[in-house]
Amino acid sequence: MTSLHLNRRDWLKLAAAAGTSALAPSLARAQAWPAKPIRLVVPFAPGGSSEIVARSTAAELTKLLGVSVFVENKPGGAGNIAMGEVARADDNHTLILGHIGTLAVNPYIFPKLPYDPNKDFRAISLLSKVPSLYVVHPDLPARNLKEFVALAKGKPGKLNYGSAGNGSAGHLAFEYLKATTGTFITHVPYRGSGPQITDLLSGRLDAAAVGAPAILQFIKTGKVRCIATGTTQRIPQLPDVPTVAEQGYPGFEMTQWYGLLAPATLPPPAAARLAEMTIKAVRSPSSTERMSADAALVVGSSPEEFARFIAQEQQRWKPIVARAAIKPD
Repeated sequence: MTSLHLNRRDWLKLAAAAGTSALAPSLARAQAWPAKPIRLVVPFAPGGSSEIVARSTAAELTKLLGVSVFVENKPGGAGNIAMGEVARADDNHTLILGHIGTLAVNPYIFPKLPYDPNKDFRAISLLSKVPSLYVVHPDLPARNLKEFVALAKGKPGKLNYGSAGNGSAGHLAFEYLKATTGTFITHVPYRGSGPQITDLLSGRLDAAAVGAPAILQFIKTGKVRCIATGTTQRIPQLPDVPTVAEQGYPGFEMTQWYGLLAPATLPPPAAARLAEMTIKAVRSPSSTERMSADAALVVGSSPEEFARFIAQEQQRWKPIVARAAIKPD
């Protein structure tokens, strides 16, 4: 990640100290940016938590920046295709939704990536953390995690769970649960959350770990049953559903997260303005209301905080990926 992250006040101070002569062009470029609509690439298929977070943020950024910020879904390759494309973008008006998988997991499951998560991008802001909810089809005779674990242990490999793909947040969440509970449950990877949820609702899948925004509506209507949350505390939307930790596995925590990234070539003044507007966007009352309704936790961090968070997550997931022997498709 580029280490230089200056906000507008910093640039003004530096300009004053230098007599404004050297930095005046940079300041002018910062004020002029953006000069055209901004493309926000989501490296996954429509229908998942990423879609909700991205569109909510884009709507608010459109108001604050004065240009259209439009979302473009570009799934494939566990997010690698889109990440590689945006890493090479040089128009200064292309952004990407960063994710636990593309930033903290893919570097350890793919022998070669078309991007370097630590050099090719500039961290802008951690947008949101999304609770992972462990759900089953209503026909499965398991009303809580204890019953589900007993069922899985009684039929090793017979139960299955779906995910949005190898290395996806749902894949990681369920492998983490399997390792914690000592169960063997067959993984069925899909190409995106939408197809996975469709098969879960139809009963072709027994279980899944899904981000709250994408699955909450189906839990409330009884189309799937939530047997546990991956949060440290129960979520307000499902007050009667205990956490994994409450059900016999202390210390367990699993949340997905999403952040905004720009190519490393985005000039620091433009990146500083984007970071400032992004924090305002995700913390705005309308964005907070939209995301909170879907149990997504609004963050809105500084670029430095987001860069540190990515580094911490990489260290966290490296041994978990190795232990679960997660391999790409």
